[in-house]
Amino acid sequence: MKSESFKITIGYIVICLIWGSTWLVIRMGLDSITPILGAGLRFLLAAILTLGVMRIMGARLQKDRQSIILYCILCVFSYVLPFSFVYWGEKYVPSGLASILFATFPLFIALISWFLIPNDKISLSTVIGIIFGFIGIIFIFSDDLNLNFSINFTAMLVIVISSLLQAFTAVIIKRWGKHLNPVSMNFIPIMFAGIIMIIIALLFEDTSKNKYDFNSIFSVCFLALFGTVIAFTTYYWLLKRMSVVILSLSSFITPIIAVILGWIFLDEVLDQNTLIGSLLVLIGVLFANFNGAKNYYYSKIGK
Repeated sequence: MKSESFKITIGYIVICLIWGSTWLVIRMGLDSITPILGAGLRFLLAAILTLGVMRIMGARLQKDRQSIILYCILCVFSYVLPFSFVYWGEKYVPSGLASILFATFPLFIALISWFLIPNDKISLSTVIGIIFGFIGIIFIFSDDLNLNFSINFTAMLVIVISSLLQAFTAVIIKRWGKHLNPVSMNFIPIMFAGIIMIIIALLFEDTSKNKYDFNSIFSVCFLALFGTVIAFTTYYWLLKRMSVVILSLSSFITPIIAVILGWIFLDEVLDQNTLIGSLLVLIGVLFANFNGAKNYYYSKIGK
């Protein structure tokens, strides 16, 4: 049990560190390559790497009807749509702000879990957290809350929608995907996501000005290996062993890492409304997950 707890702790730290850094790396790549193409290349390379890992570990690909349905859900709602939104959105908002907007993820997890997972009730602290979180979002959006939908407003909005889609997928997998292998389950979704996004990019993006320099190559390779293969395999391994609500708390930690990295490497500055809104969002995340974190902690002490 101690060995399992140690592995869970290490896994949790790993996804926090990796996903805290991916916002910066995505932003780096966008200076050289169009967003949908960058994401598509990332997933196609990640699929090749995942196939290699599957061969080494002897992980089999499940082909039953339920697994295929879940692969389709993962492909569209966890990869193609959310990452298209995130990559495009980061062209117009700082990486730190993007990560904070995505920190609404646990709030959406709490709401969706209440509807889809039996016996999962929303506590008072969760309600308070959701209120704090959405007041924070209003603060962040306040400069752009007008009838003229600016690019900045739209970019922030699609990042929040990306968070909602990822939350929906996580709860679906928690409820119906317990039989999936955490290594092989991503192979088909990311392979088709990569192919679909590359086709979309070639049809609709202006790829003529893309530069395949150090930034773009490093971004694609880092995000494929660490941000996709390692992070998502670890995430779905943890999802089988932890409450989806507790696991979603990683979205509370990653913005802190992302903001620090954005400040150090990209000289990103957040204005007063963004800082106030960010603080409210993060307080909301803590409140929304307070009971789950407390119960998880005491259950571990009991063991």
